[in-house]
Amino acid sequence: MTAERTHDRLLTPGEVAALFRVDPKTVTRWAAAGRLGSIRTPGGHRRFRESEVRALLAGESS
Repeated sequence: MTAERTHDRLLTPGEVAALFRVDPKTVTRWAAAGRLGSIRTPGGHRRFRESEVRALLAGESS
């Protein structure tokens, strides 16, 4: 991995769920459906780029 963004934290499904006020399993379903991109850790856990999560959150005004 080359230039990784310093401002782009990786969030857990629980952190993303708290931002959207949904269950963490909902966040996992969004990732599986392609609605939200995710990264897998070596242990197989999902992580989400904070910038992408914030952009989706800003677009969800309805």
